[in-house]
Amino acid sequence: MSVIQEGIDALMPIMPQFILIIAALIVPAIGLKSGKASSIFTMAAAALAIAVTAYMMYDGYTDSFMDIFEFNDFTGLMTVLFLIVLILVSLISYSGSETRKHHGEYFALLIVATVGMIFVAGASNLIALFIGIELASISSYALVAFKKNDPASAEASVKYLIIGGLSTALSLYGISLLYGLTGSVAISDVAQYLAEGSFTWTYIVAVITVIAGFGFKIAMVPFHFWAPDVYEGAPTPVTTFLAIGSKKMGFIVFFKIFLMMFILAQVLGGIPEMQWLFAFLAAATMTLGNLIAISQTSIKRMLAYSSIAQAGYILIVLAVGSSYALEGGLFHMITHVFMKGGAFIVVAALCARGLSENISDYRGLAKRAPLVAFAMMLFLFSLAGIPPLAGFDSKFVLFSSAVTPDGTWIWLVAVAVINSAISLYYYARVVKAMYVDKGASTEKMRVPMPFAIAIAICAIATVAIGIYPGPIIELCESAVKAFLLM
Repeated sequence: MSVIQEGIDALMPIMPQFILIIAALIVPAIGLKSGKASSIFTMAAAALAIAVTAYMMYDGYTDSFMDIFEFNDFTGLMTVLFLIVLILVSLISYSGSETRKHHGEYFALLIVATVGMIFVAGASNLIALFIGIELASISSYALVAFKKNDPASAEASVKYLIIGGLSTALSLYGISLLYGLTGSVAISDVAQYLAEGSFTWTYIVAVITVIAGFGFKIAMVPFHFWAPDVYEGAPTPVTTFLAIGSKKMGFIVFFKIFLMMFILAQVLGGIPEMQWLFAFLAAATMTLGNLIAISQTSIKRMLAYSSIAQAGYILIVLAVGSSYALEGGLFHMITHVFMKGGAFIVVAALCARGLSENISDYRGLAKRAPLVAFAMMLFLFSLAGIPPLAGFDSKFVLFSSAVTPDGTWIWLVAVAVINSAISLYYYARVVKAMYVDKGASTEKMRVPMPFAIAIAICAIATVAIGIYPGPIIELCESAVKAFLLM
């Protein structure tokens, strides 16, 4: 028994991933019998992993696994967030209409991608970080191509694979240069060197290639051009997974490398010049995403450009470079899962009922499916930052973090507020189509039960967090404290 106990103790920091890996090995066999059973099994495994993670966080557990993965409150919060994404995507994949005959492989890839994202959340060195990213990315390439007979899906998968390969090459080259500069793969050592280092050509090339490589993952301008095509061509559940799951992984990478660097540099004195680079990238990303979203006629492409704009808001964290900014960034990442995920789930539900992805086809939806239309309105207004919804609270915390005593980033707050106002225009256009315009049909529309449950979960979370954000903010505060000690 002592040997078994020692084994459990050794695996405890990665117990959530261990549960998911076992599930990924089992689910293909279940998929041979039933796609619905695969979905239920995946959700059960994710729920078990959430329970284990919550217990570890409640118990104040902190430990590392082989000095490459560290579990703490930050890792725990991100793990729970990724597992919630897995449950939502598995729920809307229940019917398997876009993954027919390949249920087992589909859910196995979803689980493996989630494992990769969790490893990124707790990675304490660059090698573990890179392996986690590639584990999630390679699984995502296959998921995007799951509509095998759809030319748009095939085109999206090829684009995603090519862009992903370029991203991998750039990030790996940057990581190798960082190792050459520092002689260490420990993230803390790299951040310390970057904070103290001089701007040599090797230093500059390393930083630029890392920013470019991981910038693709979060669809940051000018590395955003793949997102609309991939989001439109991929199966809608996969689009949801990419929008609310893998993007969060990319931000964690930036936080681990650059935010720690900026915080250390401020302790040493002064604001690094690279914070200005991220400030301009944030402004460009949110502005371009919102402006292009205005002209979109496809709701999936509109939401894709909206996701680019949301990435610009979260990049404010790297411009400000403070613990309070990170708290706001984590808070917005949490609310984004529910409001953006809810919007994509509504699109998936309506597609399952034969509605096209054109915004014009949403005319009169409030009469055909009143509850679905109301939920969609909540999600869109939350994304725009309308109170008392979750998006308002998270944007308030995030934007207010840039209001510093010296007033350095006031201009960035102004740009963010203006962009939020711009986004309200194209979100309101969808609401107008649903509630004001007359549709060609008045026949009642009922969405499948799994979609209805997922929509209800996201809608309740969007409203509840908006009205009572305290518990989530406290979790983010604990996560930030743990992050700064990593």
